[in-house]
Amino acid sequence: MVDFREEFVKGVDVSSLREVEACGGKFFDEGKQGDLFDILKRYGINYVRLKLWNDPFETVVDEATGNVEKRAYGAGTNDLETTILLAKRATSCGMGFLLNFHYSDFWADPGKQTVPKAWMGFSVTELETAVYEFTRNSVLRLIEEGAKPSMVQIGNEITNGLLWPLGKKPDLPEDISVKRSETEEMQYQNIARFISAGIRAVREIDASIPIMIHLDNGGKNAMYRDWFDHFIKYATEDFDIIGFSYYPFWHGPMKDLEFNLKDMAARYGKYVIVDEVSMGYTMEDYAKYEKLPADKRKGMATKPALVEKIEHPMTKEGQCRFMQDILQIIKGVPENMGRGFFYWEPAWIPVPGSEWANEAALSYTGEKGPGGNEWANQALFDYDGNALPALSVIRDF
Repeated sequence: MVDFREEFVKGVDVSSLREVEACGGKFFDEGKQGDLFDILKRYGINYVRLKLWNDPFETVVDEATGNVEKRAYGAGTNDLETTILLAKRATSCGMGFLLNFHYSDFWADPGKQTVPKAWMGFSVTELETAVYEFTRNSVLRLIEEGAKPSMVQIGNEITNGLLWPLGKKPDLPEDISVKRSETEEMQYQNIARFISAGIRAVREIDASIPIMIHLDNGGKNAMYRDWFDHFIKYATEDFDIIGFSYYPFWHGPMKDLEFNLKDMAARYGKYVIVDEVSMGYTMEDYAKYEKLPADKRKGMATKPALVEKIEHPMTKEGQCRFMQDILQIIKGVPENMGRGFFYWEPAWIPVPGSEWANEAALSYTGEKGPGGNEWANQALFDYDGNALPALSVIRDF
């Protein structure tokens, strides 16, 4: 098992990989096609992060025949079977493996934390039990399959809680010292109960597996302090790592991230890892690669108005400089408490059929479409699958 305390984490989240490959995506390094994991290994990548959804499928019954069909939500279809296959590929290369529980059937983030279909209507106590059992059974299965997680993340970007509405975090007041109402405190207690149940399940299997808790918006110091003060107050289980998402076009200047990393490490005595990060290398559109009609494409997340505000240009050189700066910031956390990063979906290249959500998925989360790939210009491979120079920056740091 890769020990993050001894080896600086140079990680990638490649959860969409099987879908990309199934849709025809290929990867190249210096003109030669190769397996993605082999290419990443040559560039010093030593960890992968894989998301796990409970049941990312729509169940459809044919009224005429009674036959039952399960239709995938897409975006990698990261059920346990997919996670096992990708985890085996990573661990066979000697890489560490971060298992990222979403506790949802599809994307979970600050804007949505949809309860899995099988858990809908559950009470707080029933949800607590469900989190424990799902976490325990998933980790045990991975171990049985020879793909033991090197690290486990309990919840994904749980800034606003998880398993809504019972685990939804109250809004943050302007003055975080303001006393919360009894109802608001109960919501924090529920969040702590759910997360503690997941931690307890992992600890009972193997107490040496490091546990991460992950929020988004990595530069918002007051938000992090309020969140972790409440969690520590009510939690029955401890954890090891605070994970941060940092996307410069959404999350503000790098100096805010730097301050927050240092403050969280010192304030709570926890290791810090930038658990999601990316930076674009171009603003050139990739519509011709996706081969979708305009009304079916979401388009790039990096809208021009957002890009105007960031500190590095969206060019290959800008991507390189951004990664150099991020690495320096993490390494600069005192007492060696900054332990690495995970680049988010560096291999999600634009191939027809690999989209962030289909109609069935949107129906489950209640979000609006359209689909398509909104991340391809932020990958570490160009639209044709060629390795980009930023990988050399990572390797040589």
